[in-house]
Amino acid sequence: MSTLTLAQASTIVDKALEKGRELKLHPLTVVVLDAGGHLVAMKREDKSGILRTQIATGKAWGTLGMGFGGREFARRVAGGGAVFIQALMAASEGRVVPAPGGVLIRDSAGDVMGAVGISGDTSDKDETCAVHGIQSAGLTPDTGDPA
Repeated sequence: MSTLTLAQASTIVDKALEKGRELKLHPLTVVVLDAGGHLVAMKREDKSGILRTQIATGKAWGTLGMGFGGREFARRVAGGGAVFIQALMAASEGRVVPAPGGVLIRDSAGDVMGAVGISGDTSDKDETCAVHGIQSAGLTPDTGDPA
């Protein structure tokens, strides 16, 4: 298994923010966690909302905890009903945000190196920026989309 470096995480953050500016998105917050869920890099654009860091972290942390991208995570929560989401929130101490915009980072062998969480615009647009950042670092994004 490869270890996510600070240089890779920095590239992911910077390229994700660059993509957000290119698309003229609302101010973004980007969080990169390693495979153990530890913060490696984070940037919050000017005028990004005060909860964006927690939301972005929750998107990344939830994908790591569940083992699949935010898109699949959101599908499972939607299909699991209130009991599932309540149990999930209790088990994670409220730390997960099951939504697109949480993307696993995989190495060339397919092993999980970490995750990116982005918050600031719609979840789909957040996810687009995360994918761009991960690919710009030469790594493979896993959104949880089976397509």
